[in-house]
Formats: sequence, structure tokens, C-alpha cells
Amino acid sequence: MTLNEEIDKKRREIRTDGYPLSIGEWISMYEKNELDIHPEFQRFYRWSDHQKSSLIESILLGIPLPQIFVSQRKDGVWDVIDGLQRLSTIFQFVGILKDEKNKIIPPLKLKGTKYLPALEGVMWNGDIDKHTLSSDLQLVIKRTKISSSIVLKESDETAKYDLFQRLNTGGSELSPQEVRNCLLVMTNQSLFKWLKSLPTDECFKSTTALSDRSLEEAYDVELALRFVILSLVDISHIRSVGDVGVFLTDNMLEIAKNKKINKVKISKLFENTFSLLDRILGDDSFKRFNSIKQRHEGGFLLSLYEVIALGIAFNISNNTLCDKDQIPEKVKSLWTNKEFTNFSTSGVNASRRLPKLIPLGRELFHKS
Repeated sequence: MTLNEEIDKKRREIRTDGYPLSIGEWISMYEKNELDIHPEFQRFYRWSDHQKSSLIESILLGIPLPQIFVSQRKDGVWDVIDGLQRLSTIFQFVGILKDEKNKIIPPLKLKGTKYLPALEGVMWNGDIDKHTLSSDLQLVIKRTKISSSIVLKESDETAKYDLFQRLNTGGSELSPQEVRNCLLVMTNQSLFKWLKSLPTDECFKSTTALSDRSLEEAYDVELALRFVILSLVDISHIRSVGDVGVFLTDNMLEIAKNKKINKVKISKLFENTFSLLDRILGDDSFKRFNSIKQRHEGGFLLSLYEVIALGIAFNISNNTLCDKDQIPEKVKSLWTNKEFTNFSTSGVNASRRLPKLIPLGRELFHKS
């Protein structure tokens, strides 16, 4: 198939439309449940009140806003693909934004901005007249138009996921796993809730000892996803991983759509793996071993996680795990293992690392 033919085929699979809508119309659609901004996404977006106030300032000053991307579901409801933070800010300022439990979030009280310092303390409906946005300015906001770009329901079912990923990576503030979490919410909310619950395991938290920044960016959920996808994967499937981010996302969506997973079995394996590691190594589980000082030091290392956690899990699942008393020495031995040291350096990407380290972990913790 030629390039032109490939383009024509894909363009036919994605049907789009677009037109400007006033903010008043966006508000009306949200109030009538005709617009789904996925309140589950709120935790992934980290706009401060100053950033939110700057958006309202832009509207009042007549500065055009970027278009909102939505996907039309079979029931006619629009799923917001890009623009959630802008719409959420507007809805919160107006006082109608709801959380995951369908409860109204406290209305936004604006901060003074560079060009409009008098916005300080202003609310859509304030307690005192001087802190309430005047009716004429409320109309200015309601009549301001924001363009929409709509992926129609006739499109290929994967179109909105591809579009969401393209629009929410690169310059986005979201981490790769936060983007995956949003995709998973749109695809299979029950699977998302289950995946999110795995890293709340106390032994997992103890052994990984992740920083607050990593937790904020959902790195713990990414580690759980890596466990789900890679702990029992057939080695042949990782010999040509390519971009590991794409690999994780594609496999996650395949699981979400086809429900090819035994959640009870994986949950038990996850629990058993980290419970064992917590008893034996605690928060040294995934730290570098200093052979001179004879101690573990530093922070969490992903390469160790890929060898140790995934290797132990595979052998637990197959009833082939080595004697538990041997595990500490086997972990220390990694730092004199040339294959590990050669493929765990920062210069080795995941597409080269995983095909080496996952089999290494399975072999290392296999009983003799």
C-alpha cells in the first residue's frame, strides 16, 4: 500500500466536525450531562489558582482560547479529549464543577493577575457585592466562544484514544502514566480502579520507597502496570519492544478492551511478591548494593525492579522460586553480573534492556 493509499484509508476511518460554541453553551451541556469531562481525571491536572485565574483573565480580555477536542459517544454524549483543565476551571468558577462522587467542588475564588489585579477575591457569586463578578462581565464570559473539534461516533473506535494520547503528551504537564490512566478511565473504569489499587499495598510502598514527586506523577501505578504486563509475559513478545511507552500503552488498552486478565490471580501474585521482598529486604529491595561498604544505598532503580520483582513473581507463579534465604545474596550478585551491569546503565534504552533483564531475573531466582 502506498503512502497516499494509507493516508486515504486512515482519513476515511476518522470522521470529524467542528464549530464554535459559547461558554454558556458549554455550561449548559455540562449541566445537562451531555458533556463528560471525566472527574476521575481531576487528580492528574495540577493547575494552581493563579493559572486558573489567568484563564479567566484571558476570557475577560478577549484573548482567544485554544479549541476543545471532544469525541462523540454512541449515546451522543461528548467525551472531552483535550481541554479538560480549561473547561473544569470555567465550571469551577461558575460553581457547577462536580467531583467523582457527584458533589459540587468549592467555587473558585480568583487571584489578582498581572493585567487585572482587581480580580483578587472575585467569585462568580461572592458573599459581598464587591467580590461578585458583575452581571455584565458574567455575560461577557458566557458569550465568549471556544471552538470545538469533534471526533464523530462513526469514526474508528480507537481514534479518540490515539487523539487523546497525541494531544496530551509532549508539551503536556501530564506524565506518561497519567496519560495512560486517563485512557484507561475512558476505556475500562473498573480496570483503572483495580490497577490504581495495586500500589496501595503496604509492602509495595515499603519496598519501592518512591519520592513524593514520583507518586504525584503516578509512577507507582506505572510500576504496577509494568508488573501486570511483564511479570508473566512470553519472552518472545519483548524481543522487539521498540518504544516501551507505546508497548505499555498498547498492551494496557488491549487488556482493557478484551478483558484478557485474571485480576484475582494477578492481585495475589502482586501481594505475595512484595510481601516476600518486604520481609527479606525491606526498602533495600531496589537499591544499589555497594560491595565496598557492604550495604545498599541510593534510591529506587527501575532496572533492579525489572530483574528482582518480575523475576521473583514469575517463579512464584510457576512454583519454581529458589530458597528464600538465597534471595539476598542473589540480589547482591547482580552487581558483579556483567549482563546486568552492561544493560542497566542509563545509556541503555528499554527496548534493549528488557529482553535481557527479564530473562535474567527469571533465571536468577529459579530454584536449582
